[in-house]
Amino acid sequence: MTIKLLAIGKTDNKNLSALIDDYKKRLGFYIKFSLEIIPDVKNSKNLSEEQQKQKEGELILKKLNPTDILVLLDENGKQLDSVGFSQYLQKHMNSGIKQLVFVIGGPYGFSEDIYNKANGKISLSKMTFSHQMIRLFFIEQLYRGFTILKNEPYHHR
Repeated sequence: MTIKLLAIGKTDNKNLSALIDDYKKRLGFYIKFSLEIIPDVKNSKNLSEEQQKQKEGELILKKLNPTDILVLLDENGKQLDSVGFSQYLQKHMNSGIKQLVFVIGGPYGFSEDIYNKANGKISLSKMTFSHQMIRLFFIEQLYRGFTILKNEPYHHR
């Protein structure tokens, strides 16, 4: 199985980018992982929230394969602790799917088309974080999840 994280817009902060790269490299020891950045929608200032979500949704859909399992990182999604998330990953790996795709949407969330296509939703917190910080938090939790599955000391139980 491979895991892909799709995110709208680039990471501007060099420190965050360095940390993201560090965890991406660490993840490579456990699973094939990729982070794919979808460029911000052009002329978004001239679009309504709905129009922007629609355009972002179209860009997200273009990045998906028909067999992908799509999971949205969404504030209204299911909340898991780190052990629960590792079990969630294991369940998907055991199911024989080819690719598990997680998506961080734009500033207004997801279009209805994306919600309809999604196989699930996960919330990382009830708090609100910047889209750039969520990338780091999510990739760190992926790494933590795999260390839990391998009984490695990174996650202290």
